Order: sequence, then structure tokens, then C-alpha cells
Amino acid sequence: MKNRTVINIAEVAKKTLSLEAAAVSDLKQYINGDFEQAVELIAHCTGRLVVTGIGKSAIIGQKIVATLNSTGTPAIFMHAADAIHGDLGMIQQDDAILCISKSGNSPEIKVLVPLVKNFGNKLIAMVGNMESFLAREAHFVLNTTVAQEACPNNLAPTTSTTAQLAMGDALAVCLIEWHGFTAADFAKFHPGGTLGKKLYLKVGDLSRLHQAPKVAKGSSLKEVIVAISSGMLGVTAVLEADGQLGGIITDGDLRRMLEKGIPGEHIIAEHIMSTHPKTIQEDELAINALEMMRQYDITQLLVLRDKQYIGIIHLHDLIREGII
Repeated sequence: MKNRTVINIAEVAKKTLSLEAAAVSDLKQYINGDFEQAVELIAHCTGRLVVTGIGKSAIIGQKIVATLNSTGTPAIFMHAADAIHGDLGMIQQDDAILCISKSGNSPEIKVLVPLVKNFGNKLIAMVGNMESFLAREAHFVLNTTVAQEACPNNLAPTTSTTAQLAMGDALAVCLIEWHGFTAADFAKFHPGGTLGKKLYLKVGDLSRLHQAPKVAKGSSLKEVIVAISSGMLGVTAVLEADGQLGGIITDGDLRRMLEKGIPGEHIIAEHIMSTHPKTIQEDELAINALEMMRQYDITQLLVLRDKQYIGIIHLHDLIREGII
């Protein structure tokens, strides 16, 4: 068995990150007319962006496709090796093609590129060798040249794939800006995940799952306790005679009253309630409720419809929905 080389793990990790960070920073010099025209081509494309590549570049291509689809730009992935064995059929007349390769001279790329061009589709190259076959044949070239790989042998795709990934993100963000893609649009494509919930789940969606415990200002201590217990949220709203919100009583208010030794026979809700309770409108996003709870270090908010009290949203609701 070969003896293990003793290394400084922290230094190797830092060197890797420094090399990759420098490579990404250097990409700024390659944002040129070709990049701008590539963005315009994709933005105006009435078909899809077909992303292709081989090896590690293919994996980066799949990530770029996922990012584009989730941000409103239709895209599909076509593996370069499979393309020349039948998958070329997925390319439609109105599609644009993005081919990703470090060397730009892979055998599969050399076979694929002429076939794509014969179809009449516009070809964008993302390539790390500007003298390569792919760079020469493409209509637009996105330069992802790197000085060296982070791999100590300068072989394993590390820095080069990081550069490809970053260039793909630059493309995607430009297209987001171009199309005016909003947070609401993003939520449409992510309805089942935490990201989507943060963008579409409303306070009212959660508060209506509970009772809306309430008492009048003149309610007895027993009535207050029953209201808090029945709601199982540790809180009740206190309403004015005209039905408007007057205050809030929490189980903590009850404990503090008992600690002071105040006789309960003549206590009414008005005596122990906190005025000016923290409230939120039912049509606010649930994530905004979480921010308010964090800001005021509380676990629930009273929910209003305009000025009318309609319920409670609790921290546990947000935890259950995965908002936190």
C-alpha cells in the first residue's frame, strides 16, 4: 500500500478556494459582445435552449438547465454522446444550442457541432480553449478559460467547471433581469418547496387552521382561562364593546398575575390585558410574520382583516410549514 502523503489540509483547501475564486473573478474580462448577443439570442428564442456537453461539462450543463427552467427560460439537456446516437431528434427548428466544453476538441463535440449547424440552429459555445474546433465553429463564444485547475496535477476539472458554473449563472441572471422575472413568478415554479412557501404562503392560510379565541374586556378571569385553553395557543384576544381589538392576554400574563398574589375573584380581562398587541394583516406573507416575531421576540401575532380581528398565527405554524 502506498504511503499517505502528509498534507496541511487547511492550506490545501484555502489554496483551492483561492484558485477558483480568482478564476471566477477573471471571467469578468470575458463579458463581451458575444456574451451580450448570446443573452439576446436566448431571450428572443421562440423554442428552447438545448444545453449539451460531455463528461464533467455535461454535469454543469444539467445544473444550468435546472437554473434556467426554474427562472422562466425553457431549457433541456442533451448529452453530447447520446446526441450522435439518436438524441439529436430532440432539437427543434426554433431551438438555440449551448455547447459546453473545456477543451472544445472532444471527439463527440467534433461530430456533434457540424450536425447542429446543418440543422440551421444557432450555436453558443462555452469553452475554455479559444483556439479549439468548438470556438471556431460557434456563432457566439462564452470564454471560460482558466489559468490552471485546482487539482495538483492540473488534470481533474475543478477550476474549469467552477468557471462554467459561474458563467451559466451570469447567463441565467441576465435572462431573469431581461424578462422581469419576479419573486411571484419564482413561486409558481416552486410551489412544493420551502422557497415557494416563503413566496406564496399567506398569514390567513395558516391562521384559519385555528380557532380565534376572544373575550370581552369585562370577561371574568375564568372566561379568560377557558378562552386561552380552548384555543390551545396560549393566548386570547380581548375585544372592545364594539368588537374592535382592544388587547391581548397570554398565559404569561396569567402567571405574572398569580405571582403577584392578586386575588382573582374580581379580576376581569381589562385588568390584565396588554394593550397595543402586535398584529398582522391576513394577506401578508407568512415569512413576514416570522420576521415580526423575531423582531419583537414573540411567538404569536393577532391576525386582522382590515381592522377586524379574525385569528392568530403562531410560531409553530411556521415551523410546521418549513418556513423556518
